[in-house]
Amino acid sequence: MERDRWGLDRLQRVQMKKFICLLGVLLIALLAAGRILTSKRPDQTREETLPEASPHIPVVQTFENVWIMEQEEDGIVIFRDGQRETYPFENVNDSADGGQPYQPPENLREQVADIEVTDGAVTDVVLKTEKINGKVLSADADGVEVEGYGRLPLAENYKGYKLYGSLAMCTAKDLLFGYNMADLCLDNGEICALLLAKEEAMEYIRVLIRTSDFAAAVHPQLTVTSDTGFSILYGAYDAQQTEKHAAGEELVIGPDSDYFTGDRVWIVPDALTGKVKLKSVARSQGTPSYRGKLELLLTDEGIVVINELPMEEYLYSVVPSEMPAKYPEEALKAQAICARTYAYGHMEHAGYPQYGAHVDDSTSYQVYNNILEQESSTTAVKDTYGQLLFTEDGALAQTYYYSTSCGVGSDATVWKTETAANLPYLKSKSLSKAVMTEQVSAMAGNRALPEDDIGTKMMDEETFASFIMSVNEDDFEAAEGWYRWTYNVTSLDTDHMSQVLQARYAANNKLVLTLVNGEYVSKKIGDIGAVKDIYVAKRGSGGVAEELVISAEKGTYKVISEHNIRYVLNDGKAKVNRQDGSEVASPSLLPSGFFIIATGKEDGNVVAYTLAGGGFGHGVGMSQNGARQMADGGFMAEDILRFFFDDCQIKKIYD
Repeated sequence: MERDRWGLDRLQRVQMKKFICLLGVLLIALLAAGRILTSKRPDQTREETLPEASPHIPVVQTFENVWIMEQEEDGIVIFRDGQRETYPFENVNDSADGGQPYQPPENLREQVADIEVTDGAVTDVVLKTEKINGKVLSADADGVEVEGYGRLPLAENYKGYKLYGSLAMCTAKDLLFGYNMADLCLDNGEICALLLAKEEAMEYIRVLIRTSDFAAAVHPQLTVTSDTGFSILYGAYDAQQTEKHAAGEELVIGPDSDYFTGDRVWIVPDALTGKVKLKSVARSQGTPSYRGKLELLLTDEGIVVINELPMEEYLYSVVPSEMPAKYPEEALKAQAICARTYAYGHMEHAGYPQYGAHVDDSTSYQVYNNILEQESSTTAVKDTYGQLLFTEDGALAQTYYYSTSCGVGSDATVWKTETAANLPYLKSKSLSKAVMTEQVSAMAGNRALPEDDIGTKMMDEETFASFIMSVNEDDFEAAEGWYRWTYNVTSLDTDHMSQVLQARYAANNKLVLTLVNGEYVSKKIGDIGAVKDIYVAKRGSGGVAEELVISAEKGTYKVISEHNIRYVLNDGKAKVNRQDGSEVASPSLLPSGFFIIATGKEDGNVVAYTLAGGGFGHGVGMSQNGARQMADGGFMAEDILRFFFDDCQIKKIYD
């Protein structure tokens, strides 16, 4: 603790100032009492006197865990709550310590500190100089887990600062898991400040491995082995132990395993090309094998498994799981760039911060290691090494993709999120050869892209109905099975529809509403009774169903978003009939939200309905079958991506 020239520490000086303030208040009270007594003596002659000055009561402020940007000759510049502020040091004229100015410590620049400001001048600085640095393994609202230190609590008043680029505030949500790019400032054993000190290209991704059939995030028990010798690392950080095992040797690890004596357990192959097998997990390829290393975390629910490996090797197993390896080279390259960009975005903002995992291996993110690695897709990853897609303003693009279009796409408003307005490069457009050729020509000649207002046109019910009931031979995907489809429900099950409505309401009660007194409101849904009518009340960009109204015996309901609509109109029994004549089971979700509906009625009640639709997926971003047809037509990966993501550019992150 810094002491002044009289040997007083900060607490003693604050107490002295409080004592001076108290004396000032008492003096004012005495003077006021004296005036009152004088006013009550009318017989006494009152002499004219000058008004007495009231004693000054200093205003004291304390700013906790602020970032000192710069120390000047007569003050400091700080960054507090996102604002740059300048304060002078207390001088001899305004000092509250008997005329002695405040003497600041040396080397205040670029430090975290508690700062006391009295009447606008700095009267005390308490530096927070204890810092640690290590690989961040996980974080939540209460603490941060750091390799080598374990879990450290976050102080209630902690602050976060991004120091590279433009100085900005941040939080624990901005920590990068698996990396040591931040300093953690400590005070009394708690993290009082996070300092994001540098920005580097991230090469390793951390993937949460779900159980068989991707059913759960936590495993009740594991059976592991490896195709090479492997090691188990376990125990406390300051006494970590290593246990060697031979290739093919199997280990069964449960929650009561002796390995869980420290924070985490690591399973590491002895060879860089070795793979760890999880024999307790089933995938479509059979028993999955994982590059890199496995990290095990014991929780109250069971064991969490995290696969940490190089991003490029992760993509070896993602690309064939997301796009058939037999697709043409340029389509696979476009898919690799989309997958890498998508993954990198989650490396910056992790999906599982409580475990320290960026993504999981299911369709919630990108399917990983469900299909064996293939030479063609691995080549596509290598040929696009480090390539990411960036927007015109330099931000990482949101590279959404889906299977097949109906000849037109949609935009990000389909998800009904506040961020949709920030994704102007995801536009509804016609996926036709003529439009593609015109756009590529315009880009090659640095001309403005041609206007395409098909997204707005398709919002009209009659226009969309005419479009979806016809085939445009110029559309890239006109010959695809999913380009057009029908779905025929011959007997409406109102109980099933009621249950699905209730489930979607529980998932998001703002997107399933009930008509009450002429206004749609959020209200719990029970049995809906007989259905009187079903119709699309509003279409979004490209003609996607955006609002569905179900008029029933016990209420009228509005279902919002193509995703919810695809759930509600799926009866769990009917099959989808594709335009190539094939029938496909659809147990819970319709192929897309691009459809029209026709109902069959008896005695005024809907007893059946038929959907005539097209496409497979949400319709936003890159159509994978569209990309395939474009590649077959001679277009390059860059052409494909710039078609689906307007004004975006490919850059190499590792350059």
